[in-house]
Amino acid sequence: MKRYLMKRFALTEKGAADMGKAILAVTLSNLALMLPVWLLFAFTGDYLAGTAAGRWAYYLLLAAVCLILIFVPNYWQYNATFFATYVESGKRRISLAEKLRKLPLSFFGKKDLADLTNTIMADAETLEHASSHQIPQFYGSLISTSLICIGLFFYKWEMALAAVWPIPIAIFIVAASRRVQAHFIRRQSESKVRLNDAVQEFIELSRDLKSCNAEDAYLSELDSRIDDVEKKAIGAELGQAAFIVSAQLILKIGIGTVAVVGSALLLQGRLNIMEFFSFLLAASRLYEPMSANLINLGMLNLLTVPVGRMKEIAEHPAQTGTAEFRPAGYDIAFENVGFSYEQDQTVLRDVSFTAKQGEVTALVGPSGGGKTTVSRLAARFWDVSRGRITVGGQDISKIDPETLLGVFSIVFQDVTLFNNSILENIRVGKKDATDEEVLAAARLANCDEFVSRLPEGYETPIGENGAKLSGGERQRISIARALLKNAPIVLLDEATASLDVENETKVQGALSRLLTGKTVLVIAHRMRTVEAADQIVVLKDGKIVERGSPAALLQNPQGVFAHMHALQSASAGWSL
Repeated sequence: MKRYLMKRFALTEKGAADMGKAILAVTLSNLALMLPVWLLFAFTGDYLAGTAAGRWAYYLLLAAVCLILIFVPNYWQYNATFFATYVESGKRRISLAEKLRKLPLSFFGKKDLADLTNTIMADAETLEHASSHQIPQFYGSLISTSLICIGLFFYKWEMALAAVWPIPIAIFIVAASRRVQAHFIRRQSESKVRLNDAVQEFIELSRDLKSCNAEDAYLSELDSRIDDVEKKAIGAELGQAAFIVSAQLILKIGIGTVAVVGSALLLQGRLNIMEFFSFLLAASRLYEPMSANLINLGMLNLLTVPVGRMKEIAEHPAQTGTAEFRPAGYDIAFENVGFSYEQDQTVLRDVSFTAKQGEVTALVGPSGGGKTTVSRLAARFWDVSRGRITVGGQDISKIDPETLLGVFSIVFQDVTLFNNSILENIRVGKKDATDEEVLAAARLANCDEFVSRLPEGYETPIGENGAKLSGGERQRISIARALLKNAPIVLLDEATASLDVENETKVQGALSRLLTGKTVLVIAHRMRTVEAADQIVVLKDGKIVERGSPAALLQNPQGVFAHMHALQSASAGWSL
C-alpha cells in the first residue's frame, strides 16, 4: 500500500505512511457515522414494541457514547490529513527545488520557465489540496463502504444486492474517464503556461513594445490567450461533470431498487417492517458519501497530469560525481570533445585544446560558433557527448558539479541579481565574506563610482534583477562577485560588454591584477579585449579553425581571426 501511494501520488516514504494513517482515520470515521443508524434502528424497535418509555437514560447514554466515538476518529482524521499534508507539501517543494539544483542545463533548455514554476507552485498546490481533501476521503470511504456492504450481505443478501449494485457501476463510469479527463486537464495546463509566458513577456518587453507602437497588437494576442484559458477550463469542467453526474444518477436508482425489492419481500413475509426501514437508512448512508466520493475520484483522475509533471523532474537523471577533488593544478584540457543539445543538432565537433594555469585563453569566432558552449562544458553545466574534459588531470564528468564549481568564478554576459542590497548581491560570490572583503572586491570592480551616488550606498536595494541599475552597473556587480570568490579558474563571458571605454579599461586593469596565476577562459567579440591573451582559440561552426597567440594569428591575413580584427579596426573609423 505504501509503495502504491508513493508511486501514484509522488509521495515520500514518510508522506505515504502518513497518508495510510489518514485513510485509516477516514475509514473509522465513516464507520462511526453508522452508529446513529444502528441507535435509531434499536430505539424505533423498542418504541414500536412499547418498551422505550423506561429506557430513556439508556438511549441518552448510548447517544453520548456515539458522539464520543464519532468525535475521536474525526479528530484523528483532521490531524492525519491536514497537518501531515502540509508537512509533506513543504517537503515536496523543497525536494523538487533540490532536484532542479542537480539537473544539467540541458534539462532547462527543453523546459519553459513558466512551466517549471507552474509545476513547483500550482501542481504542488493541487496535489496538496487533493492529499488533504480527496485522497484519504476516497480510499477511506471505499474501504468503509465495502465493509458495510459485506455486513449487509451477511444480514439479507437480496436487500444488500438491491442496495449495492449501483456502486461498482458508478465507480467504473468515473474511473473509466481517466484518460479523457487527463486529456482535458493537459490542454488546460498547456493553455495556462502559454498565458503565463505571454504575461511575463509583456512585462519584460513593455518598453520595446511601447517604442514600436506594438502594445495594442500584443494585448490583442494576450486577450486571445486569456479566452483560450477560459475555454479550456470550461471544457475540462464539462468533461469531468459529464461522467460524475452520470454516475451519481446511477446511485439515485439504488434507493428505488431497495424500495421495490424490500416491498416485494415485505409482501412475501420474508422481511419485516423494521428490517425494511433499516435497509432504507443504510442505503441512504451508503449513497450520500459515495456520491461525494465520485467527485473525489474525478479529482484524483485530474492528478495524472500534475503528478506526471512532478515525476518528470524527480525521475530525471541528475548530474552526480565524487566530492573528492584533488586536481594536479588547474589546467583545463579538452580532448576530442563533441557535443549535441539534441541528437540531430551537433554543436561541437572534435574540439581539442588546453587552457593552461597562469594563462589567458580567449575563445573567439563568429556568433553561433560554439564559444559559450565550450565555456559551459568546462564548468560541467552540460556533459559532453563524446571525448572528455579534464581539470588538473581529473575527468570532470566524475566530479560532483557543486564541488567542481567551487573552483570556478564565472561572469556571464547576462547578469542575474537579487532584490536585495548591493552589498548582499556581491556577497553571493562568497557567503561567509566580511563586509571589508566585499567592499574591497567592489572597489576593484570599480563599483564605488556609481554606488557613491545612491541614497544608501552599498545598502541600497536594487530591485528585481537590479532594475534600478544600468546594464554596466549590473555587470560590475557581477564582476565584483567573481573577484570576491577568488577561485583558481575564471570564466569571463563578454564580461565587459556593457561597460563604456573608460570603465572597461579600469575593470580590465583590476581583472589583470587578480587573474595572475589563474586559469582564465575569456569569451569576447571585441578584439581589444583579447589582444593580451596568451592563447586564442578560434571556433567556427563548432570546430577549432585556428589556435595560437594573437601575434601569430595576425600573421595569416586569410585567417578568421585576422579577418575579424581587420573588420573591427575598419569599423573604428566609421562615422554617422
